[in-house]
Amino acid sequence: MKRVLSSMVTAVSLVLASSVFSFALAEGVPAPDAEKGKELYTNGDMSRGILSCASCHGDAGNSTMSANPNLAAMPHEYISKQLLDFVKEEGNDHAARRGADGADSIMTPFATALTEEDRLNLAYYLAQQELDSSVAAKATNEDTIERGQEIWRGGIPERRVPACAACHSANGAGIPGEYPRLAGQFPEYIAEQLKLFRSGDRANNEMMADIADRMSDSDIAAVSDYAAGLR
Repeated sequence: MKRVLSSMVTAVSLVLASSVFSFALAEGVPAPDAEKGKELYTNGDMSRGILSCASCHGDAGNSTMSANPNLAAMPHEYISKQLLDFVKEEGNDHAARRGADGADSIMTPFATALTEEDRLNLAYYLAQQELDSSVAAKATNEDTIERGQEIWRGGIPERRVPACAACHSANGAGIPGEYPRLAGQFPEYIAEQLKLFRSGDRANNEMMADIADRMSDSDIAAVSDYAAGLR
């Protein structure tokens, strides 16, 4: 039954991702261009006030700073959506993705300067990059690995927290178009995002907000560290 459910979730996710991508192209946006994405990622475009993404997220999406997530090998549909979620919609005071205490995310001005074509190109480029094992984060807290594994594989049943692996996959690779790769991601970054979901400051995924609301700080720390060590 679990295998059937997993297959259904994967299939639906792929269909949704394909539909979103096809819609973007149907609206007249050119097909994603990885070379243009690489140029923008590496050098930015100062004529439009767009800084180099590499200055914060590292060479080919391999960040060396825990405050800035690894983006290499992340599903392109996911990256494109997140870049859009940093932008304030017309008439709204805040974007769907905000920082602590509801402040604008540091990403908001950068993402706002991007066109839809820019977003697709950047996302397409990053999705083709490999996560560098030499800089990818690892699990470091031996005292919480067992607890982190329990939450990842089985959730927290008494608090109705589902297994993380159900959506992010057993090895943390995620599901294209829906759920990001968490394997090799900085545990500090994962923990920060879960807390932002819990506080409501990151309001671009209702399901994750609901899940995080039922997790304690110790739960978050344990599963974040465990997820970082997955490969």
